[in-house]
Amino acid sequence: MQQGEIVAVCTSPGKGERKKDVGQGRLVAGFGLEADGHGGDWHRQVSLLGMESIAKMRAAGLDVGPGDFAENLTTRGLDLCRLPLGTVLQVGDEAVLEITQIGKICHDRCAIYYQAGDCVMPKEGIFAVVRQGGPVAKGDAVRVLELGQGTSPAAP
Repeated sequence: MQQGEIVAVCTSPGKGERKKDVGQGRLVAGFGLEADGHGGDWHRQVSLLGMESIAKMRAAGLDVGPGDFAENLTTRGLDLCRLPLGTVLQVGDEAVLEITQIGKICHDRCAIYYQAGDCVMPKEGIFAVVRQGGPVAKGDAVRVLELGQGTSPAAP
């Protein structure tokens, strides 16, 4: 079983802005991360990005860290952008996510690009819906429960 860990749990009041690492939160079925501006009844309820992707931006000279690319959950140890659509992840002991999108098309340069100088979310971020809610905190395991069958080009 593929497994990684949660490095940061990040929220912000609105979409498309840097998020703050709050250390823990609650994933809400059908919504996303409680009190986060990105949540709602749509296919991108929760965003995830690996520390491995953030490390690429650091190597390019950017001073960035968890939350700077507007991701809700920063992970380590899973090659997120290579997981197929439909993959089911368990986060912590209770929460279950399903990957709905890999990458995204940025039609205009977002606030993240201007603040951080680049953005890895269009290529390496993933998006998911919350199938089953539960608490999430730094240090929690992220396990692949079931590999999906789909592929995903960057989509709006």
